[in-house]
Amino acid sequence: MADADVYYCEPREKTGTGGARASRREGWVPGVLYGGDEEPVAIRLKSSEINKAFLHGKLRPQLAKIDVPGEDGQQPVIPRDIQIHPVKGMPVHVDFMRVSEKTRIDVEIQVRFINEEESPGLKRGGVLNVVRHTVDVYAPATAIPEVFEFDLTGLDIGDSIHVSAIDMPKGVTSVIQDRDFTIATIAAPSSVRSAGDDEDEAEDADAEAAEGEEATAAEGEEGGDKE
Repeated sequence: MADADVYYCEPREKTGTGGARASRREGWVPGVLYGGDEEPVAIRLKSSEINKAFLHGKLRPQLAKIDVPGEDGQQPVIPRDIQIHPVKGMPVHVDFMRVSEKTRIDVEIQVRFINEEESPGLKRGGVLNVVRHTVDVYAPATAIPEVFEFDLTGLDIGDSIHVSAIDMPKGVTSVIQDRDFTIATIAAPSSVRSAGDDEDEAEDADAEAAEGEEATAAEGEEGGDKE
């Protein structure tokens, strides 16, 4: 697991909308530090650090540390609530939750697929149909998996990948326990599916035509009997 990112922060004396705006004007991102059986604390973090972390995808729920002036050591935390500016697209408020080895949280873990070139189905023009891009799990806050990898080696058209294929790390369990849900499938090429659809439509049309002819013949026979 990669080393935890460290964010410098300061207590934020002015709270509320006015205090948050003042922090932003001075180059800080306002936030709140909470959890861990301690009172919530209004903080502010360096915009440069937060923006860089956001652009590199590191403000997702993963272990980080807060460097608080005047306190010994660095507090382990997890980013939990990020507010984004509607126009600029950058963080304007970030909440961090204090955690320990005993803390367990529910978190979404991204999935990644490897060895696509080793999949016979993809070689034959099949398509990787991703049903779930993330998997919800319960995990220790200090040992959150970075990603779940799925090996596509040997998979052919029609094969499926299920959550049971994940080798869950110790202490990590899927939120959904009542079924072995699908992560992805190897689907047939669109041209094959289209041809199949056309054949089905043709068969349906032939069947409808045959039924129409039978109905017409039956009406003719009934009319002859009446005459």
